[in-house]
Amino acid sequence: MPSWDVAVIGGGPAGSTAATLLAKAGHRVQLLEKARHPRFHIGESLLPANLRLFERLGVGEAVREIGMMKPAAEFVSPQHGGRLERFPFAQAWDKSMPHAYQVRRSELDEILLRNAAAHGADVVEGCQVRDVQFLDDHSGAILSGTHDDGRPYRCRARFVVDASGRDTLLANRFRTKQRNKKHNSSALYAHFTGARRHPGADEGNITIYWFEHGWFWFIPLSDGATSIGAVVWPHYLKQRPRGTSIEAFFLETIAMCVPLAERLNGAELATEVEATGNFSYSGEVTHGRNFVLLGDAFSFIDPVFSTGVMLAMQSAFIGAETVDACLRDPARAGAALAKFDREVRRGPKVFSWFIYRMTTPAMRDLFMNPRNVFRVKEALLSVLAGDIFDDTPIWRSVRTFKAIYYLSAVLAARRSLRAWRARRRMLRQADEAAVAAG
Repeated sequence: MPSWDVAVIGGGPAGSTAATLLAKAGHRVQLLEKARHPRFHIGESLLPANLRLFERLGVGEAVREIGMMKPAAEFVSPQHGGRLERFPFAQAWDKSMPHAYQVRRSELDEILLRNAAAHGADVVEGCQVRDVQFLDDHSGAILSGTHDDGRPYRCRARFVVDASGRDTLLANRFRTKQRNKKHNSSALYAHFTGARRHPGADEGNITIYWFEHGWFWFIPLSDGATSIGAVVWPHYLKQRPRGTSIEAFFLETIAMCVPLAERLNGAELATEVEATGNFSYSGEVTHGRNFVLLGDAFSFIDPVFSTGVMLAMQSAFIGAETVDACLRDPARAGAALAKFDREVRRGPKVFSWFIYRMTTPAMRDLFMNPRNVFRVKEALLSVLAGDIFDDTPIWRSVRTFKAIYYLSAVLAARRSLRAWRARRRMLRQADEAAVAAG
């Protein structure tokens, strides 16, 4: 049976990043990916904070070659007359991160996977890990699975990195995965051709459109395609009339958002429409004696701030440092894993505070009428840029922004109460549907 220092499950941004860093550190690493790259994946919008991570991995130039420049994020609110408010990343606290990129994930993920192989990781594609048995003597684990040609797979590893994404292999095995009871959502998405873009430098901006049942994303890609998605309450997705196709339901949903529908007038679907439920979830466990969970394998939050790739890669940098410490000095493992737990929970926690409140009247008012009193707009832009892990001194201004939000909610108490009741009703309906589904 082959034996490795580290077995990495999953070849997305988290798994490929961790495998690269651990192989560079001198460990014998095998990365197991169930698909074969390139393969389709949603989540095409990156954050400025991603770019520093790409440079540290040595793939900065490769990402630039496939990317559409993204200098800003935009928000459009029907409660504010359909007005567009633009947030340029160049106006964030740290002026050194003025843009990000929109990318096809099939291309980005392949760049990161091949980079892992180039740095010495043994990359095995078309091999799905189905079970992990941790050894009683705590010396590691036995992994078993199946190659896509039917051959069985087995190996032994001293340490397991679960970067299996939404498959959440270990969280499902340990039954630690939970629907996010504070923010349950579903999604519909597809690629279009012929969507109307902004002229000039703003062509690559991501646009977020609020509408009655949630929000839409509009993500331009460099090859002319545009990714369109709707993140909605689960009960809305269940309202699809019997006999109505997912495609027809998606197009009907788009028609509810007039500013978005105008940009898609004359555009054509370029892919099949996909739908997914239980879009937001979290896990209780981030690690064990011989394993860590990275990125979506631990938690997935509503993608309104495009945090997925950044949080996945950031968790991989933290995780690789942790695994290296555990393997080199087992006496330090407990402290290293405790630190990992604190740091890997930080990102979802910071973003979730904003995400849980994005549909409230007070938050929409603040986003559509931004002010930089006490540098709160700069701090908010830094959060939107993903600049929450370094030493940028934004936190006093972030706390000030939160205080302004709470004051605004009190001043608009009637609207805030209606929104709170509507949200509670949506979450209750999601809970009832989950119970009915068993």
